[in-house]
Amino acid sequence: MKRALFPGTFDPFTLGHLDITERSLKLFDEIVIGIGINASKKQLFSLEDRIRFIEKTFQGNPKVIVKSFEGLTMDFCKKIEAEFIVRGIRNHGDFEFEKAIARTNRKLSKIETVFMLTSAETSFISSSIVRELINNNGDYKQLVPSSVRI
Repeated sequence: MKRALFPGTFDPFTLGHLDITERSLKLFDEIVIGIGINASKKQLFSLEDRIRFIEKTFQGNPKVIVKSFEGLTMDFCKKIEAEFIVRGIRNHGDFEFEKAIARTNRKLSKIETVFMLTSAETSFISSSIVRELINNNGDYKQLVPSSVRI
């Protein structure tokens, strides 16, 4: 079985994340959406809310599993027996940042990273923009799955 980890904070889960997950399902037998716990980051949504949003989005799809983790992504991959990491790339800046992490992960753990370009329709969406819209009563609903609409 080919299992991949799609890691992130997913605060909140966006249509861009949904697109990457759905397209990843064509390549892998199972996708684990790993919600990383980063104590140094201030989150808008609680871990429980983020898990609930994503589980509701993929309700009825046994190929998508949602778990939280602390520590290094490569250690979590070993724990869940994922051989691959999936990362979405929106722009050149994303690529340069992710490339260094991917090379480190491969050097230290032999885990391969698969980069997926975001679709043109979702390439401008980021969790930061969505949080800013939510915090300022902006219309964010067309940028997230219906399960995230509060």
